[in-house]
Amino acid sequence: MGKSKKQRKIVQQRFAQMKKMITPEKEKLRAAPEKKKKEDPHQIKIRELPQTSSALFFQYNTQLGPPYRLLVDTNFINFSIKYKLDIIQSMMDCLYAKCIPYITDCVVGELEKLGQKYRVALKIIKDIRFERITCLHKGTYADDCLVQRVTQHKCVPIMYISRRRYTIERMPDAYGAPKT
Repeated sequence: MGKSKKQRKIVQQRFAQMKKMITPEKEKLRAAPEKKKKEDPHQIKIRELPQTSSALFFQYNTQLGPPYRLLVDTNFINFSIKYKLDIIQSMMDCLYAKCIPYITDCVVGELEKLGQKYRVALKIIKDIRFERITCLHKGTYADDCLVQRVTQHKCVPIMYISRRRYTIERMPDAYGAPKT
């Protein structure tokens, strides 16, 4: 047996030993394939749904009332400017009550990052009628911050711009709200 043949044989033996150590040959280590049970058509299906808030009565949140406090996003401000909508006046026209728009620090940071093109939006949100909310997270990514704040509260209506008007998603008489 030549030297190279011996080397190859030794390497193959080491590889075989290593493979034996790695691969689970015992049935205890292998995960048994799960067999799906056939569904009985006569049995009642059980669904687990999250508990709905007791404040909701016929899908209307009774805890909402004026003055409305609204979290405003960067895109909401930009589209309001694009469609030449006064933010506070349009909110009041939509909700028929006093509205207080809230701006988070990360929304202001996003607008500052966007540069000179969005300086009009920065001037609008520097108005004293806009309230500021401080953010405790790092960075200036506003979407995650706003989603986190909204998901803390149940059944929060969402205002959006449709057909150059502000509309609300979860109110029954919202003009232009999508029908689901």
